Amino acid sequence: MAKLFKKDEKFFKIFGQMTVYILEAAELLGEMVRNPSKDLAPIAAKIKDLEHKGDELTHKVIDELNKTFITPIDREDIHDLSSALDDVLDLIDSTATRIVLFRITEPIHAVPEMCAVLLSQAMTIGAAVSNLQDNGRVIERCIEINSLENDADRLFQKAIAALFEEVKDPIDVIKRKEIIETLETATDKAEDVANVLESIIVKNT
Repeated sequence: MAKLFKKDEKFFKIFGQMTVYILEAAELLGEMVRNPSKDLAPIAAKIKDLEHKGDELTHKVIDELNKTFITPIDREDIHDLSSALDDVLDLIDSTATRIVLFRITEPIHAVPEMCAVLLSQAMTIGAAVSNLQDNGRVIERCIEINSLENDADRLFQKAIAALFEEVKDPIDVIKRKEIIETLETATDKAEDVANVLESIIVKNT
């Protein structure tokens, strides 16, 4: 298939690497929520390292934009996609940080399932970004990411309902609610990535 965008492949390589970091972080977060009784600090530290690497790539995108006269897609789209990808990674890191900070040692209802949805989103984002240059089923993958976000919303509602029904200590409720909400926001940010990708395809085909 002919490439949709032929110039400055460096941007697409950076985006691709960012999706790798997101996928790795989502896998690690899933491990944390499935096994909360183990020592989670080292896993959270790995996620933090991935988040720092993601920040470096975001800065690299800005540097490359400043040095590049003609970009393969609109500068605004490059910036928006970079920011959206970085937001997903930031929220994964924020979720992991809260799990350790709040000393969560027992499973939170529906959170492992929410993480599984986030992981599916991460995998689909990676597939969409890697096929962005030749528009290989990007729109279809964006629709899938949006559908997964709907699944996450339903799980979020289940998690909140179970939280107020099952947890009696108000401090524990606050801690767990914040983790659930941060994780749900991560799935929302994944949908933002899909929206940016869809916009890029629509504007360039």
